[in-house]
Amino acid sequence: MDYHNPVLLKETVDGLAIKPDGVYVDVTFGGGGHSREILKRLGADGKLFAFDQDKDALENAIDDPRFTLINENFRFAKRFLRFYGAAQVDGILGDFGVSSHQFDVAERGFSTRFDAKLDMRMNQGDKLSAYHVVNEYAEEDLSRVLLQYGELRSAPKLARTLVSVRKDQPVETTEDLKQALQSYLPKGREHKLLAQIYQAIRIEVNQELEVL
Repeated sequence: MDYHNPVLLKETVDGLAIKPDGVYVDVTFGGGGHSREILKRLGADGKLFAFDQDKDALENAIDDPRFTLINENFRFAKRFLRFYGAAQVDGILGDFGVSSHQFDVAERGFSTRFDAKLDMRMNQGDKLSAYHVVNEYAEEDLSRVLLQYGELRSAPKLARTLVSVRKDQPVETTEDLKQALQSYLPKGREHKLLAQIYQAIRIEVNQELEVL
């Protein structure tokens, strides 16, 4: 799987002040760039636990006896660390947001660049998807999501429009979503507004703020 190289990798890991025999946690494993750098600095007795809820990340697992990759959301970190006997850790690293890999895989539905089914789930086993948010949320809940997570002042109008459109037929794809809201996407600013709309829906789908 193609993932981006982490920005400021060395500087970020420097901030952990790695102890050779320490226990560390990478809560957003992704392509494994941060984890590999941490392992370079750990001694034989060090331990690194990594979390990622996206099953695609499992293909980047590192073959190292000091490393454990857990295919779960980091909201469950305390439970799993206790299970593995790591009640105390020396440092935690998190690189939050969407990975370049998730944006680049069209069928995941994260990007405005592709026409794909509305999905946006980081954990593909979760029940709540972008489709459910757009097609099943009450108008006031849709408005709340768009305002709170997208900072869109036009949130009430956008929500009202989506509710009106879906009465005739479901908003199933990213292109359907664009077409439904076309009148609110002025030329020259459409990409910025779409990015805000997508961000709002994505944060709601993945409960990104609640897990922090």
